[in-house]
Amino acid sequence: MQGISDARAYTPRGRTVREERQAAGRPTAGGAEQRRTPRGARAGGDPFRPALQVLDGGRAGAGRAARREPVPAARAAVVRTVPTRARPDDDDDAPRPPRRRPPGRGPRRPTRPAAGRSPRKPRKPPRLADPRRRLRLGTLLVLVLFAAIGIRLVFLQAVDTPAYAGGGLANRLTRVDLPAPRGAIYDRTGAPLANSVEARYVFADPTQVKDRTETARALSPLLGRPASELAERMKPRTLENGKSSQFEYLARGVDIPTAKKIVALDLYGIGVHRDERREVPGGDLAANLIGFTSQDMVGLEGLEARYDDLLRGENGRRVYEAGQGKLDAPIPGGYSSTTPAKPGSSLQLTIERDLQFKAQQVLKTQVAKAQGSVGVAIVLDVPTGEVLAQASHPTYNAAKPQESEPTDREDAATSFVVDPGSIHKAITFGAALQEGVVTPDTALPIPDTIVKGDTTFRDTHPANGQRMSLPGMLAYSSNVGTIEIADKLGPDRLIDYQKRFGLGQPTGEGIPGEASGRLLPVQSWSGSSYGSVPIGHSVDATPLQMAAAYAAIANNGTYVQPHLIKEVISGRDGSRTPGKAPVTRSVLSPANAAALRTMLEAVTTVDGATGLAAAVPGYRVAGKTGTGIRYVDGKQQPGEVGSFIGMAPADNPRFVVAVFVWSPGGGGGAVAAPAFRDIMGFTLSRNRVPPSGAPAPKFEVFPR
Repeated sequence: MQGISDARAYTPRGRTVREERQAAGRPTAGGAEQRRTPRGARAGGDPFRPALQVLDGGRAGAGRAARREPVPAARAAVVRTVPTRARPDDDDDAPRPPRRRPPGRGPRRPTRPAAGRSPRKPRKPPRLADPRRRLRLGTLLVLVLFAAIGIRLVFLQAVDTPAYAGGGLANRLTRVDLPAPRGAIYDRTGAPLANSVEARYVFADPTQVKDRTETARALSPLLGRPASELAERMKPRTLENGKSSQFEYLARGVDIPTAKKIVALDLYGIGVHRDERREVPGGDLAANLIGFTSQDMVGLEGLEARYDDLLRGENGRRVYEAGQGKLDAPIPGGYSSTTPAKPGSSLQLTIERDLQFKAQQVLKTQVAKAQGSVGVAIVLDVPTGEVLAQASHPTYNAAKPQESEPTDREDAATSFVVDPGSIHKAITFGAALQEGVVTPDTALPIPDTIVKGDTTFRDTHPANGQRMSLPGMLAYSSNVGTIEIADKLGPDRLIDYQKRFGLGQPTGEGIPGEASGRLLPVQSWSGSSYGSVPIGHSVDATPLQMAAAYAAIANNGTYVQPHLIKEVISGRDGSRTPGKAPVTRSVLSPANAAALRTMLEAVTTVDGATGLAAAVPGYRVAGKTGTGIRYVDGKQQPGEVGSFIGMAPADNPRFVVAVFVWSPGGGGGAVAAPAFRDIMGFTLSRNRVPPSGAPAPKFEVFPR
């Protein structure tokens, strides 16, 4: 590499001054030829000094004088030469190599005198980039990037972990409902009337069933259903949302052994899962009271419907992490959560199972004699108002309600609306005694007929104008005598006592859909109403309302609301809560109630009385017969309603029994009293009630 002095010595044409002069035939300056400094001679010097000289404009550094080559006088132009920098190892007398100029370049411009020439200002070298700034900036960017990544990782691992983990977990979770056992219904002794047992349901996934026909044939003998029906249920179908159905019930309430056999068949698309089945051990025992449930264990009728919220409970759920396919089983250590089912509470009724069975059996037998279509039998505990039996005929099997007619499932005791007839006379007599209109010794002359409005009322046992005692009027069921007593009482007071005895409003016993009956307001009375209302016509009542009214007479004049719920048994801890306390109110004084009971004994003891067939051997019985009319949707039905309501023992009543029989062809009255006798006799003996110690009093029908 040539030195910087050689570079400066070149002309613009690429030749040195010496070469140019030699080419022109001119001598070199000083007569001596400049010579270059050998490369080796500068080896010990600063190797970067030539570059610095270029940046310095070709001038020597500070403290060094620039040497110029003398210019021959023959040339007008001054040729500048670049002096050689002084080096410690250079010889000052050594000739300097001439400055070369680029070839083809013209002569240099004349130099100005040194004295008049201003010194050239050295140019600043270009500013080099600072690598430390770049390094710091790059380091900062890298640190910011790593900090952002670290913070994000912290959020993912700590803050957002549940969201991301839950997103993937949802695909691996299996949910299983844990059915809450439905509460049972017990009788007063704890015997089950209706209870739930564990069972299984069989279902099909139509999208997975390979051969519907063969699958149906395999299941038909086990499920007891036609193969054609099962095949139809397994038929693929599209739901309302446009998706294919993946679940169809084949059978509900299948017993566990049968379900195990179905599982053993290992049929494609057929599954078995836990279910519940409602059992009614007694079949039709108290079926009209208990009602029934749907296959989903929802109460539809009777007490099952009335107390559905209490009996049903709350289902639980188990959610766990499971594998897929053949590994469909809980993952050990995986997610698992269980919400226990809350079993429904149970009901303990006031019904006594054996007594209920007897009442239904007797009622069925007696109604069959009269070819009756509807019959009712009610047994009430006098002091407490508890319903010990409440039988209806016809009845049905509550375990198979689909095989019955809607009319068979009605509870006749609360839905059977009738004009009670002569059994209402006890209310008229009780009101007259309480208001002082009559006394137990009152006797009135009774004509054979009496006219009220446009209606003539007659007696079945004419008195022919003789004076008749109050017990005699009840024994022979005198319409005329009762109307005359009601005239003394007045319509307002009569209606007031009807309400006190519980007529005109539901008893609130607990059966859904209970009828309220109807009382005719005084302002709506016609002329004939003054004769019909006192004897139990133009009055709508249910058998249960009339039974409760007689229970008030038996209970020393205190009305006690009839009720069915004895206790509620918690499904969680088994604690027992007594049923709601019954409504009570005073209707008659104890003395007047006792006097009325005594007069009612004449019905079962006086010769020729209407209720002789209701007498129970060994016990004093007080009661009343009746012949009424049945109404359906406000329309009178053909035939008549025969009834008998009585209490025993009459001197200290323990039970009230009411029997109603409606027969389209008549004859209900002939079977009501015998049915009462059988049911009351069984009730007294079962409860070990001792026979009456004294005989019934002797009654004089026509006192002198």
